[in-house]
Amino acid sequence: MTKPPIRGLRWYIGFILFLSTVINYIDRQTLSVLAPDIKQEFGWNNTTFALLIISFRIAYAFGQTASGRFLDVVGIRKGLTLSVAFYSFSAMLASAGSGLRSLCAFRFLLGAGESANWPGATKTVAEWFPRSESGWAVALFDSGSSIGGAIAPFLAYWVYQVSGGWRPAFLVTGALGLLWIPLFRAVYRRPEDHPRLSAEERKLILEGRAPEPEPGDAPRVPYATLLRMPQTWGIILSKMLTDPVWFMITDWLALMLVARGYSPKDSLLAFWIPFLAADIGNFAGGGLSSYLIRRGWTVDRSRKAVCIAGAIGMAMLAIPVFVDGFFVLVASLAVSTLAYAAFSTIILTLPADLYPTGSVASVSGMSGTGAGIVTIAATYVTGIVSDRYSFGPILVVASIVPMFAAVAIMSLIRIKER
Repeated sequence: MTKPPIRGLRWYIGFILFLSTVINYIDRQTLSVLAPDIKQEFGWNNTTFALLIISFRIAYAFGQTASGRFLDVVGIRKGLTLSVAFYSFSAMLASAGSGLRSLCAFRFLLGAGESANWPGATKTVAEWFPRSESGWAVALFDSGSSIGGAIAPFLAYWVYQVSGGWRPAFLVTGALGLLWIPLFRAVYRRPEDHPRLSAEERKLILEGRAPEPEPGDAPRVPYATLLRMPQTWGIILSKMLTDPVWFMITDWLALMLVARGYSPKDSLLAFWIPFLAADIGNFAGGGLSSYLIRRGWTVDRSRKAVCIAGAIGMAMLAIPVFVDGFFVLVASLAVSTLAYAAFSTIILTLPADLYPTGSVASVSGMSGTGAGIVTIAATYVTGIVSDRYSFGPILVVASIVPMFAAVAIMSLIRIKER
């Protein structure tokens, strides 16, 4: 018996991507949340702890380019199934860490597996959503990073308190991805092949996509060709100059609180407020862009307006350097992360605006690799500077560099109207 179509099936697909991103961030944030306890157990300083973060970032950075092409070749259903299974087991392995080397190795494996999430989600949006809705769709799945980051401290500390140690927390959070895989495989197919997709929705999706290659053209644009395109560098540079700011906050927040005299366990407000703000920023960026398009703005103009506003908002990150107080710190982080998330949503949307679906994950992966390389360097510098001085200089620099990201978007990217 044929089952009836599911109304609005594309949004069910978007919600499953959201859940994947939530789990992805819970797994990676468990280490950051428990960092003060792990550091104390092993007697590490910030510079040593930075090596754990860098181990993850190296695999995550270079893995995104490899994952992007891998997903373009094997497809989303098989590719995300394998990657989520791999990083779930890798996250659980951290519970067996006996020192710096083993924990670095396990974090490296986690980064390699998690590197497929954003290229895969970006490619799925390009497949399943018309351009007029892609901003909203990207906001939906990308907001999972904020929700996951907000859930992680509560879940990790709850397991920590119940079990009396940090190791079981990695087992619990790592197992979440294994629960997601059956749901994903039960729901996901390409829109061209999905038996539960209505004819009307399939027509809306296929007619609203970014232009596909002409007959005879390669379905996947070669890397050499992609790297000669100025818009590719606009996407790569903008991500290189914004993602390290976000990761500085997510990776170092617990230690930043300790440095300012606050206990992370007693200051959960400082954890969840910035992540909640980032969640709002995802929908604000994607929603504002989609709203402006409906009001008659070009896709190009609407995307760039959000980027400029995001860069200005991220400049608020420097305020706690000059004004003391817990409220000021939390408010500054909230405004900055909201602005980052709005900007990031547009960066993640651009590959679907500019490239055929066969190359979307590849471009998204390259931009992730570029951002990862800069994040690795920024992480090591953060460890050294915070040990020798404070987090103040880091916050000041982080408030300035997004302006250059906006310049890259404005000068290198031109989105053609259909």
